[in-house]
Amino acid sequence: MMPADSKQSYAVYRFIISVNPSDIAELDAALGNQILHKPMKAAQIFQSVCFIAIKTLSLIEQLQTEAQINIVLKPTHLPPLPSYVLSLCEFPLDYMSQRFYMSEGIVIAMGTVTKYTQGARFLCSEETCPFSEDELLNKMKIGNRYRFIGIPACVQNCSQVTVCIEVNSIQLCSPEGTSCISENFKYLLSLTSSSCWRFTAILANIFASQVVPPGTYNTLKLSILLSLVQTCDRDSETGDYLDLLIVTSDTLIADRLLNYSVCLVARGIRHPASNDVFPTVSKDKHGTGTASIQACSALLAKGGICFIGDLLSHKKDKLELLQSVLESRTTTVFIPGKKYGEDVDQQVILPIQTSFWTFVDEDSSSKKYVQKDNTLIGKLDLRSVSANLMDAFGLLIHCNELSCQLTLPLLDHIVKKAIDPEEVPYMISQQFRTQDYEELIVFAKNLQVELSSEAERLIHGYYLASRRIRTDSVHGSKLSTSALKILVSLSEAHTKLSLRRKVLEEDVLIAVLLFESSVTLKHGASVFCVAPNAVFPFDLIDENSLQQRDVYLMQCHQQLLQFIATYGPGTHVTTSEE
Repeated sequence: MMPADSKQSYAVYRFIISVNPSDIAELDAALGNQILHKPMKAAQIFQSVCFIAIKTLSLIEQLQTEAQINIVLKPTHLPPLPSYVLSLCEFPLDYMSQRFYMSEGIVIAMGTVTKYTQGARFLCSEETCPFSEDELLNKMKIGNRYRFIGIPACVQNCSQVTVCIEVNSIQLCSPEGTSCISENFKYLLSLTSSSCWRFTAILANIFASQVVPPGTYNTLKLSILLSLVQTCDRDSETGDYLDLLIVTSDTLIADRLLNYSVCLVARGIRHPASNDVFPTVSKDKHGTGTASIQACSALLAKGGICFIGDLLSHKKDKLELLQSVLESRTTTVFIPGKKYGEDVDQQVILPIQTSFWTFVDEDSSSKKYVQKDNTLIGKLDLRSVSANLMDAFGLLIHCNELSCQLTLPLLDHIVKKAIDPEEVPYMISQQFRTQDYEELIVFAKNLQVELSSEAERLIHGYYLASRRIRTDSVHGSKLSTSALKILVSLSEAHTKLSLRRKVLEEDVLIAVLLFESSVTLKHGASVFCVAPNAVFPFDLIDENSLQQRDVYLMQCHQQLLQFIATYGPGTHVTTSEE
């Protein structure tokens, strides 16, 4: 600070004071009211008090005038009343009152880290400088949801007028969970308690009956539910993600089903084709000329699902970037310094904490490429997608259920919805509503599950045996490096969907069947041969069909144990005979 009539400069001392206006109002109603409605005037009161206290106690010898005290009032809370909540829907927006408002939002863009003085005129070389514009950048992460308190302001930039919020204090929003599921689901859980497989089978069978008839696309619907319960609201960089790549000849039905499902989680994003999937860099719209990183779909879906539509609608360079993100769970944004007024280039590494869904049209792929004669048994001839990109997805699902038996109920469903879109075509849709599934997913994904020792041995046994039989001297192992993590994630997801807290061998079996089906589609069948519809070999129409499926799955369990005993090096799992 430098007085106008003197060349002598004085230091400015900044004090950040956190206050709870409600507590202040109980002691002094007038001061509490000043903080809430006239914060600039309240700051002057705190400035005078601080100056008198410092001078009286001789705490800072260099302090000469009250103007050297800079006060920043940070309210911790505002009264939970509608008048203190900022609503962008209301018009006109009161940005002239210069008082505090509270709101919530997701960080959709951020600037680069630059350190300036409070007047933004001089570059500050001191890393601990309190007057730095990156104050919020150090506390906030792009894609996260925050509750913030700030003062609306009006900013004029040339002929444009922009209303913005001068954020004063921020707080990361905690995830809102639910502690209950619907009574119908509770009753269904009690009816199926004799089997570890029936509850999830029925969940998948009747899921999305508003979009497809019950009993259709069961493997895909189970995979979708498993992916949904593995989403995480917490800011965790080590999440268990389940990425789905669906191959189908009926992309319209797949698109509708995935569109319906992505809305069941709070951070489910349907990526618009005109936008970018991953973060991009552009000039700051506020006229500073600096770089601004835009979140785009992948970061907006943080902790949820990013549905990117038809995979082949994306260009080759974007698919290569997608593969890199799926493998590393990070993306790097390059910022050229010259373009944005900086001396040096910058690289910002951002974590991508979301699961990706996409589909491929089987028919268009087969028309584009000639079928090979030497295709391995069970392998899907999908040369429109690179092998490395396919491997990067946790599950490859082939919807090969189209037949006369499936086409008729599907056609009936489509005709009914076309005649009356509001009609509920099935009674089951009224018993198990979309809202019931939303509550079930929120409840299930917040369950903390742990692996039992038997389940852990079964996972490792299958992994080692599969790695042995799918390894050759030329190409090495055909199992991806993330195979073990995917198996654990699938097992835990099935446990959560079953509303249990301990992963059992029955959960591992479902995970193995789904994973082996996926690997077979990618690389061909192995000694441990599974059927194309390994998890749902029968139509689930009554209790007898459920019992028949249980018997079939128990046989698969025995085959898995035998496979591990034969090909798993040094692995011991307990068989039923033992």
